[in-house]
Amino acid sequence: MSATLPAPELILYRGQFTTLDRRNPTATAVAIRDGVFTAVGRDEDILPLAKENTRLIDLKGRRVTPGLIDNHLHIIRGGLNFNMELRWDGVRSLADAMEMLRHQVAITPAPQWVRVVGGFTEHQFVEKRLPTLEEINAIAPDTPVFILHLYDRALLNGAALRACGYTKDTLAPAGGKIEHNSAGEPTGLLLAKPNAAILYATLAKGPKLPFEYQFNSTRHFMRDLNRLGVTGAIDAGGGFQNYPEDYQVIQKLDDEGQLTIRLAYNLFTQKPQGEKEDFLNWTKTSKYKQGNDYFRHNGAGEMLVFSAADFEDFRQPRPDMVPEMEEDLEGVVRILAENRWPWRMHATYDETITRALDVFEKVNQDIPLAGLNWFFDHAETISDKSIDRIAALGGGIAVQHRMAYQGEYFVERYGPGAAQATPPVTRIIEAGVKISAGTDATRVASYNPWVSLSWLVTGKTVGGMQLYPRANCLDRETALRMWTENVTWFSNEEGKKGRIAVGQFADLTVPDRDYFSCPESEITDIACELTVVGGRVVYGAGEFTIFDDNPPPPAMPDWSPVRTFGGYGAWAQTHSTNSGKNTHKFAAACGCSHSCGVHGHQHATAWTSQLPISDLKSFWGALGCACWAV
Repeated sequence: MSATLPAPELILYRGQFTTLDRRNPTATAVAIRDGVFTAVGRDEDILPLAKENTRLIDLKGRRVTPGLIDNHLHIIRGGLNFNMELRWDGVRSLADAMEMLRHQVAITPAPQWVRVVGGFTEHQFVEKRLPTLEEINAIAPDTPVFILHLYDRALLNGAALRACGYTKDTLAPAGGKIEHNSAGEPTGLLLAKPNAAILYATLAKGPKLPFEYQFNSTRHFMRDLNRLGVTGAIDAGGGFQNYPEDYQVIQKLDDEGQLTIRLAYNLFTQKPQGEKEDFLNWTKTSKYKQGNDYFRHNGAGEMLVFSAADFEDFRQPRPDMVPEMEEDLEGVVRILAENRWPWRMHATYDETITRALDVFEKVNQDIPLAGLNWFFDHAETISDKSIDRIAALGGGIAVQHRMAYQGEYFVERYGPGAAQATPPVTRIIEAGVKISAGTDATRVASYNPWVSLSWLVTGKTVGGMQLYPRANCLDRETALRMWTENVTWFSNEEGKKGRIAVGQFADLTVPDRDYFSCPESEITDIACELTVVGGRVVYGAGEFTIFDDNPPPPAMPDWSPVRTFGGYGAWAQTHSTNSGKNTHKFAAACGCSHSCGVHGHQHATAWTSQLPISDLKSFWGALGCACWAV
């Protein structure tokens, strides 16, 4: 073997590799050169390939899997804002979440906002509730606070209402509601009924990061994804994500070789009644598959026409699509089919899918769709008949773990029987339809892939409700394939990635526990110790930290929640189990040189204490506290 192969740049050995290559399902070592696997096999065959400049990493018996690929992630939009957002994803008590909010309010300067932008559900908290507006206002009387819960509601404190200019005279957009008190003043509760436009539009009123901070922010978002084993994603566009303006940061990262996630992107129309104009323009100015193996164009969607957007707020009745839906959709789909652009289409309910399939079948009679990797996203209530129609047309279904966050609301409205196959994953697989998995993060669900894998395997929500019988749950290998090789059809990259196999991209991850043997209850808690993309170590923890090639600089700005809490599960902040470590973390975040005799460096505790006086700093100063001087 060594006589016929060039010297590898990197060898990983003494591992338990799950390759997902059916011809070579297990291995203990791999060799990597020029960003691809050049050999996959046993230690005794791979190690002799090493030369003087070959980098060696001893995995010491750890499990290794292909890198995870998210089939539906709003990574471009999420990256631009990540450093501004306080993440409650994975936080398991409201008390801890509110303490995080309290700390962040204390260090956020005017006119900035403190934002909790989705990725969590009240059901994940042991308290099983959201904070009240009174609780939020007590913590933050002067700093604007915006808390988005899924896509059903937003909570704004008084300062945020003032910053947005919302008064008793402010009208809500169609499909949204601004709650008012008995005096006619807005309370701070915004509701999607079921249109989320009011939530989008309100969030868009907040300050934005400058370009260089957005660049840094996107690196940190990718970093947290790498920490969780993600090596690739398909970006589904998003509201208020304009092309090409909002793609300049990700383009610069690609130009400079700084992307640590392989990214395929779909273009999402932003203009109700102007969708055809968008796609006519884009098909002239953009070419399908343009780009490279790290950043490439992937077609249209997930929004094709606004008249077909069935919002997934299960607290509200299913919305009926307007009579014009078919005409609007046909106009866009014909443009895409004629230009051989694949598309993805957001569709929650079978009623929407049925009508869309009528359009696709009509277009197919004139312009064959064969070879176009088009697909539906979500499809929670898809019927057997619709699954068979998709199979006949050669389409696919991309599922996401939205029900892990909204399952309780679905059951409350439709009953547990209706929820048992939402979506019917095993039926889709049996029908031979192309299927893969993802998150739909960062707002309607968390970006943690292990939450999705846990949902697929256990059938449980993050709140612990058993949604699905075992018949609609997957074994761990099938679930892993949903997150790796299956996704490649959806980005038209089959055979290039998704497995640990010779000739495929050298993308892999080393979980901190064995995904295949750990208790089911621990799957959602997995993080990774080592992640490799294109043969480059993009994340290393513990003893693998020394191999981490290019960690990002500290999160910008210096008050960013990422500096204190990190991302998912507030991994960078030790909670109440170790108050000494908390003190150290708060002190580091504070960055001041004043140690208070009363509070140490926990100035946030003093500044945000609920006391019946108007000037907290003066009050504590009178007691000998030095926090007032910071």
